[in-house]
Amino acid sequence: MDSSAVTFTSIDVETANADLSSICQIGVVQFEDERIVRRWNVLVNPHDYFDGLNVSIHGIDESRVADAPSFPEVHERLHAYLTSGVITCHTSFDRSAIQAAHDKHGIPVPEITWLDTARVVRRAWPDRARAGFGLGPVAQMLGIDFQHHDAEEDARAAGEILLRAIKQTGLSVQDWLWRIEQPIVAQDKGEREANREGPLFGEIAVFTGSLSRLRKEAADRAAKAGCRVDLNVTKGTTLLVVGDQDVARLGGNEKSRKHRKAEARMAEGQAIRIIRETDFERLLLNPPH
Repeated sequence: MDSSAVTFTSIDVETANADLSSICQIGVVQFEDERIVRRWNVLVNPHDYFDGLNVSIHGIDESRVADAPSFPEVHERLHAYLTSGVITCHTSFDRSAIQAAHDKHGIPVPEITWLDTARVVRRAWPDRARAGFGLGPVAQMLGIDFQHHDAEEDARAAGEILLRAIKQTGLSVQDWLWRIEQPIVAQDKGEREANREGPLFGEIAVFTGSLSRLRKEAADRAAKAGCRVDLNVTKGTTLLVVGDQDVARLGGNEKSRKHRKAEARMAEGQAIRIIRETDFERLLLNPPH
């Protein structure tokens, strides 16, 4: 797995009426290495009626989609995006609409790895855990300008929100796939209890950057070896494990927030060892005696 870049595809749809299958616009924005590299915005003729409320929100009506392709005519191109890696959307609305449109037209849904950025927001910013995590309020909070209820613009805003969350927390896209399945508030400081019989018992480890394996798996292995695994660098941290790709491109702001925080604590005299993931794996295989 190439984990050297922040790569994902953000998707948003608009519908003609309360039926989620009535997709009338699809917007797609692909991000690679924190930059937008591709965009796709297409009007879709749902061959269904347009509710006045929906039209008042997105401004799309029958006249605008009269010559537009139908969902079956665009699904192959959509599938190319849907199967390109992690797919983000803000709330489950877009995911459900895409599923409903496939079902309506009898088109099999491809294997998709979804990441709901609303769930990301609720965990990245504690003050948004219970309310205010809608696309508009969050974009305003973060200073992201966009034209709300245009599918491409909404997709872009959701993608930029995810980039901000990554910078805010130090968690990668792959990490967030795991984190959104966990409670909004961490149960305790340590993500894993240490195995007291493990050869690395006494070490307090924190992971940062893009790892070659899922963060959950890395944390499980570390805990089995005796490490307590924390989410963030604290005064107790003794070991920071950095993804190999991140080590290869270190320099200035390329370092994660956790990495910079660890270096600042080291400068203050805290005993923290910073090692790359490969060396940590070697340590697990050949622990100290």
